[in-house]
Amino acid sequence: MRILVTGGAGFIGANFLHLMVPRYPQHTFINLDKLTYAANLASVSEAARCPNYSFVQADIADAHAVQAVFAQYQPDVVIHFAAESHVDRSILGPAEFMQTNIIGTFNLLEACRTTWSPISQGLFQHISTDEVFGSLGATGYFTEHTRYDPSSPYSASKAASDHLVRAYHRTYGLPVKLTNCSNNYGPRQFPEKLIPLMILNAVAGQPLPVYGKGQNVRDWLYVEDHCEALWSVLMQGQVGATYAIGGGCEKTNLDVVHTVCRIVAEETGRSVSSLESLITFVPDRPGHDLRYAIDSTHMRTELGWTPQESFMSGLRKTVRWYLENTAWVEDVRTGAYRQWLATNYEHREQLLPAGGKEGSA
Repeated sequence: MRILVTGGAGFIGANFLHLMVPRYPQHTFINLDKLTYAANLASVSEAARCPNYSFVQADIADAHAVQAVFAQYQPDVVIHFAAESHVDRSILGPAEFMQTNIIGTFNLLEACRTTWSPISQGLFQHISTDEVFGSLGATGYFTEHTRYDPSSPYSASKAASDHLVRAYHRTYGLPVKLTNCSNNYGPRQFPEKLIPLMILNAVAGQPLPVYGKGQNVRDWLYVEDHCEALWSVLMQGQVGATYAIGGGCEKTNLDVVHTVCRIVAEETGRSVSSLESLITFVPDRPGHDLRYAIDSTHMRTELGWTPQESFMSGLRKTVRWYLENTAWVEDVRTGAYRQWLATNYEHREQLLPAGGKEGSA
């Protein structure tokens, strides 16, 4: 197969390529990425050494660029990770989320529809989020049949892209598969997100900013478990179907921060109390969903997938990765997003890691 991976220099896409490119030398992987602030080609450096890997820099919101990529590489499969994904950024500046997540997805779907002949010979696999479902109460779980109820500009843009993908399947017969995942964590994640931000702030002895009282609940999924699930969907999933992928691991944000403090203390020889004293509660963000949790029964029963990492084992691997990959961390901290930070977050800089950016729980 010729597999076009959009957003392959971002967090989940890079981990996917890191695992799959060397594992499947019979397939060709083309990494299409705009290289925004959260993308880092160093995250795919090992995959880039393989002869079955290629990289092309392009913006999926540019229809002509997308068509040119399809004309050059003739992909059989599109695995669509590329998205603006940080809720805080979507609240401050939603326009880019609409362009990338909605228009970008539309451009890819159009390229598939107009390039594949017959159209049934290709496959478009769309990677989405549980945030499209809105907020759960104290009980219950998201499933493949949960009603959409997005709360933020980010989740609304992802919901719109999900609807576009299904519409192209129903209207044009485009072969598609969709997945909605819970919160991912692991290596190579840009430190605007909760777990890497807490790790790096704790290591640096800087404040650990937590929204509200830290009682918002998320279902945590180790990124490599997610990537294995996506490959299972690609190879075994039904065309037109949706698969909900969760880690079955609910934690409050405050519990996550305390656990990060304990593991960082163990790995660095510091005291847990000294790190926990860095926890700083900040005003909650608008529309902050209370709880997410996914029922992955469909994945487990139909495809035989189960996550291999517990929260503790996955988090320990994650902490060690950030501690051991100081060059990657420094590269990210000195990236082009500094100018954006100075414009938008100057008043909160005391809560950030050195050279970092906002990403409270």
